[in-house]
Amino acid sequence: MIQDEKKYEYWLASIQNLSDNKKNKLREHMNFAKRAYYIEETELNTLNFLSEKEKNVIKQAQKELNPDYVQEELEKKGVSVVLRYEEDYPRQLQSIPDRPYAIFYKGSLPRAEKYSVGIVGARQCTPYGEKYAFEFAQQLAQHQVQIISGLAKGIDGISQRGALMGGGQTFAVLGNGVDICYPRENIGLYHDIIEQGGGILSEFPLGAPPLGFQFPKRNRIISGLSKVLLVIEAREKSGSLITADMALEQGRDVYALPGPINSALSSGCNRLIWQGAGILLSPEQLLEELGIVNVAESVEFKEKEQEKKKVLETKENLVYSSLGLYPKSANQIMEETGLQVSIVFQILSALQIQGLIREISKNYYIKV
Repeated sequence: MIQDEKKYEYWLASIQNLSDNKKNKLREHMNFAKRAYYIEETELNTLNFLSEKEKNVIKQAQKELNPDYVQEELEKKGVSVVLRYEEDYPRQLQSIPDRPYAIFYKGSLPRAEKYSVGIVGARQCTPYGEKYAFEFAQQLAQHQVQIISGLAKGIDGISQRGALMGGGQTFAVLGNGVDICYPRENIGLYHDIIEQGGGILSEFPLGAPPLGFQFPKRNRIISGLSKVLLVIEAREKSGSLITADMALEQGRDVYALPGPINSALSSGCNRLIWQGAGILLSPEQLLEELGIVNVAESVEFKEKEQEKKKVLETKENLVYSSLGLYPKSANQIMEETGLQVSIVFQILSALQIQGLIREISKNYYIKV
C-alpha cells in the first residue's frame, strides 16, 4: 500500500463510535478507505448496512478528523497501526469472531510462533496473589513464554513486572489509546515493557480516554492473543471472570489459582476450578502440563532455585526476605530487620553481586 493511501486507512481506523464490522463493511464496499473519506453524502445515504447514526458519525469524521493530522500524530508519538486484512495482523486474533478492525501499538506485537499466556486478576489483590502472579509470570518468561495482560494496578502490573524480571517479553492491552498510560502509576512499567522488546497495544485510537465500558471490550484481545489464560485472584463478579468467559468462547484453556474458601478475592477462582478450569499448583507443574518443559528440566530448574536460597546466610535471608516486588528503601529495610546500617549495605551489595536483587534508584531495591 502506498504511503498516501495509508493515511486514509488510519483515518478510518481512528473513527470512534463506528463498530469494527461496520468499518470493515464500509471499506469492502468502497474498496479503499480513501474512497470512504471522499464519499458524497448522496452516495453515503444509499448504504443500507449503515444506520442513520452511523452515517452521521462518518460525516462528522470527514469534517473533523483530518487524515494528514492522524498520520502526523501517529508518527510523532511512535505509534504503528496494523489492519485486520494486513499480513502483520496478529494471527492469534484472526480466529476470534469479533476481532478488532485495527491494532494500534508501540514497541512490537506478540510473535505468533512463540507461546503466549495471558494473566489477569484483581486490582486490589492480596500479598498471596502478588507472590504467585509474579512467580508464574517470571518462570514462564524464563522459558520464552510471552505474557499478555492489561497494565492495570494489581495482578496485571505485577505479572508484567515478573515477566520483565524473568528476562522475557510482555504485552499490555489497554482500554484506551496507546499514547495514554493508565493507571499513571505504571508509567515506569509502560516504558520498561517497550524497552525490553514487548509492546503496548490497543484497538482504540490515539487520545481515546480510559472509559469504563472499554475495559471489558479489550479483554477479548487479552484472551485472544493468549493460548492459555491464568486467573490469579478474582471476585465472583469481576472483569477477570469476563475475560475467562471470553477465553473459553475463543477455545482457550483457562487455569485458576486456588485460594481460601473464606476469601472474597479467591471466590471467583475457586468457582472456575469447580466448573472445570485447570488448577494452578506451581509454575513447574504448569510448564510441564503445557508441554513447555519436561519433568527432568522442571526438577533441575527447581533445584537451582532452591540452591540459590540455601547459599544465603541467616542475615542475608533476613534482608532478602524483607524485599518484594515494589521498591523498598535502605532505611525501611533497616527498620524491618533491626540490622545496623553498615551490615544492611554490605548485605545489599552481596545480594546484588549474586543477582538476587536490583537497585532501581538511589538506595531503593527490589527482588529479581
